[in-house]
Amino acid sequence: MIAESILSLAVSVAAEHSVQGVLNTIVRGLAAHPHVALARIWLLSPGDVCDSCFMRAKCPDQTECLHLMASAGNPTNSPGEDWTFLHGHFRRMPLKVTKIGEVGTSENPILIKDFAPQNHWIARPDWARREGIRSFAGHPLVFQGKSLGVLALFSREPLVEQESTWIGIFAKQAAVAIANARAFEEIARLRKQLEIENAYLHEQVKESFAFGEVVGKDPALQKVLQQVRMVARTNATVMIGGESGTGKELIARAIHDGSPRRDRPMVTVNCAAVPRELFESEFFGHVKGAFTGALRDRSGRFQLADKGTIFLDEVGEIPIELQSKLLRVLQEGQLERVGDDQTRQIDVRVISASNRDLSREVETSRFRRDLYYRLCMFPIHMPPLRERRQDIRPLATHFLNLSRRRLNCPDVRLTEHAVELLSAYDWPGNVRELQNVIERAVILSQSGALRIDLVLGDTASTPGVAPSHLQANTSARIVVSKQEIDRREHENIIAALEKTRGRVYGSGGAAEILGMKPTTLAYRLKKMGIKRPM
Repeated sequence: MIAESILSLAVSVAAEHSVQGVLNTIVRGLAAHPHVALARIWLLSPGDVCDSCFMRAKCPDQTECLHLMASAGNPTNSPGEDWTFLHGHFRRMPLKVTKIGEVGTSENPILIKDFAPQNHWIARPDWARREGIRSFAGHPLVFQGKSLGVLALFSREPLVEQESTWIGIFAKQAAVAIANARAFEEIARLRKQLEIENAYLHEQVKESFAFGEVVGKDPALQKVLQQVRMVARTNATVMIGGESGTGKELIARAIHDGSPRRDRPMVTVNCAAVPRELFESEFFGHVKGAFTGALRDRSGRFQLADKGTIFLDEVGEIPIELQSKLLRVLQEGQLERVGDDQTRQIDVRVISASNRDLSREVETSRFRRDLYYRLCMFPIHMPPLRERRQDIRPLATHFLNLSRRRLNCPDVRLTEHAVELLSAYDWPGNVRELQNVIERAVILSQSGALRIDLVLGDTASTPGVAPSHLQANTSARIVVSKQEIDRREHENIIAALEKTRGRVYGSGGAAEILGMKPTTLAYRLKKMGIKRPM
């Protein structure tokens, strides 16, 4: 009897916590009965494949329909047919059309006890004759007055009213199990998102503590901060330009903290550190099985930043073939995860940064013009430290205070001699390099005067006297060409690698010595073709 099978099946269904697990358990359990030929479940969802739908001509309303979500059966005279296949002609069933559509609309069950003599109502009468189908039962899946879908069963033996009643009782329990599974999945999704957001926030707090706040009173910096105050309260996209280490991420943080989105996370993506083949997954997420290694569903950075801000550092490194998808997100606020056909609506403010001249990249067709203008709605340029030398003293004081607390060296003090040495240096690594120099000097000094000369070495000059190309207070300052700057940077990186014997990461690594992020140094090594010494 079907009733006996249903009682044991109800227990198995209640143990499942995923929607697909519930659906598969139901149809497989019903199909295990010797008289059941085929069991299927359709769930109500928005219309999505209307252009290719077999039933489109009969569909009265393309906004929603029944989606085939689970199927199981036992073919006896249909060799080669897979009755678990979900993408055949009946993958979508319009409401109010066919017996399935009628059940989904009216929420009333349908029982055809024995239609063997006349089976003209069935869509595939030849299939019914070949497989010996004698009876059909269709029951609505209803939870709290809302239709979720339809449970359908095809039997090789005539069904009686009592058996249909048992199936109807089970359909009510199945609807509860589906609703509970959806709630479990939503709770799991929200928990995972909270965990990821929490990890981001911890990372951002750590980086903020290490780098400090926006410090300085130089007119060049004050102009930037005035622009930040103006644009922060809007939703405009912002492009922050400037050399590496000038504090572009701090400016992005200041914009986010001054905006109405301040209570939502600011998610940071270093585009230079994302492998080309993982850009789409990193930005938009993926579903389980979308590609090799996709072992579970994963939310992308844009989805994590929903209702908040996303900061795209080194945005010029985004591959040209992905830029059109980023443009769509900016224009329409929509994205699709890799391997998923569901379009998701998001609300994200985009702040980007680059140390490259993106306008030149546009002219050479390495960056989309339409994306450039979309990102560059409000441009902000961060001046290099050598152009805001008034801020060297307050910045050095700020970083010294941070380092003394963190390194437990409270007796180290900043002297005028140290300030003069710092002011004479050209700071190719900008503020990040200054922070790194101060921290290393604190470690070397331990107490007393801050020994900047122990860190800068030969680049430190006699107080008040800088090398000719580093003069800061002369009207005849020498202009260095880009080729010369690139040559010096190349030599500087090689020197740092030789000093650390090729070690990039960690304390005392080349990245720390150069005052830049390890990922940024790794990118520059690849770009310049520099091989690390072994």
